[in-house]
Amino acid sequence: MARIPLEDNFNDVINKAQRGLGISDADLAKRAEVSLADLAAVQGGKPIDAVLRRVARHLNLSPNALEDLAHKRWYPQQVVFPRSFAAFNTPCEDITVNSYLVWDPRDRVAAAFDTGATSEPMLDLIQAEGLTLRYIFLTHSHEDHVAGLAPLAAKTGAEVWGSELEPVPHPGAKVFRENAHFHVGTLAIKTLLTAGHSPGLTTFYVTGLSWPLAAVGDSLFASSLGGSETRFRDQLSSTKRKILTLPRDTVLACGHGPLTTVQQERDHNPFFAR
Repeated sequence: MARIPLEDNFNDVINKAQRGLGISDADLAKRAEVSLADLAAVQGGKPIDAVLRRVARHLNLSPNALEDLAHKRWYPQQVVFPRSFAAFNTPCEDITVNSYLVWDPRDRVAAAFDTGATSEPMLDLIQAEGLTLRYIFLTHSHEDHVAGLAPLAAKTGAEVWGSELEPVPHPGAKVFRENAHFHVGTLAIKTLLTAGHSPGLTTFYVTGLSWPLAAVGDSLFASSLGGSETRFRDQLSSTKRKILTLPRDTVLACGHGPLTTVQQERDHNPFFAR
């Protein structure tokens, strides 16, 4: 996958945190002892270091990580899988969205995580590699993540699985609970409920590849977190407890933006770094 821009800028992080915590501009400016004009400038994308650092402390964000993000001083080091893993980045209106494919190199059986805006690139690779797609796992059912579901399921005959906690937009789909276990050849897959951004948002933890892998959907992005106006604290908590406690070399396959790792997010994500 070519280098993909980070999903969120520093002001997106500030706005997500402020909105999720329900703090008004007037209240935040007062707490941080900054002017409303300076706060508005930072919210609009102007990197005024003294202001963003003051604001960060009152939004439970890491000032250092937020400043690094503001000045584009960090981008996640990309992990290379020598085989059995592919990432697809497809355009959806004014954004791009990711989907992923893993497979057993001997048995040639595969599993997909989401479909992106179109599943055509994934279908091309499945055919080129001679793979049999056994499962299509949905991290959540937002349109940008499932837009290519119907043709992918129809052309491969794969089982479609989604969380029991939200509608799965496919006739005949099956549902799982948290801590469900699947096997794709020698690969093992476990479901972890990381809800907040959506009620059934699920992370799929995969072992048996060159590196442990977590397909996290919109739970978090490199240097950011999946947004939610009503369940922000749930998203923050579930991500911290269930994703950032995975082995530190776990590769995080995010719904938007580049790949990252548990350790890199512990060190550089403003929501979690300290």
